[in-house]
Amino acid sequence: MMTPEKVIRNFNRCVDWEERYLYLIELGERLDEYPAEKQDDDHLVAGCQSQVWVCSKLDEHGKIALKATSDSSIVKGVLSLVLVAYNNQSAEDVLSFDIHNWFEQLDIKSHLTPGRTQGLEAIVKSVRSLAFTYQQGVPTL
Repeated sequence: MMTPEKVIRNFNRCVDWEERYLYLIELGERLDEYPAEKQDDDHLVAGCQSQVWVCSKLDEHGKIALKATSDSSIVKGVLSLVLVAYNNQSAEDVLSFDIHNWFEQLDIKSHLTPGRTQGLEAIVKSVRSLAFTYQQGVPTL
């Protein structure tokens, strides 16, 4: 299972940012298949240059199960980072995880275009909003 710590280790093993981009693309290729019926406006994340969809459900253990996809390979890799941090976590854990500190450790934002960075923030905001909704007792989004 991929963890934030393992991603940091793997990033640090990369020789340069070209290798890190390739690693991101590889992570994006490993994303679980996204349900075609949820590739709609209700699940589209606003504020991204590329098209990004995120769906979720609360499992029987109170953990948020996330799926995400994009029409861009690099954005799929960025999505995989967000899922490493947030997938299968409780709403409380999602809301308390300092993802911006983790992104700083990865130095990811300084290597994305401003538009991609804005999209990353929109994705994080979207997932945190889902977590807040689940915390309020809504079972599926």
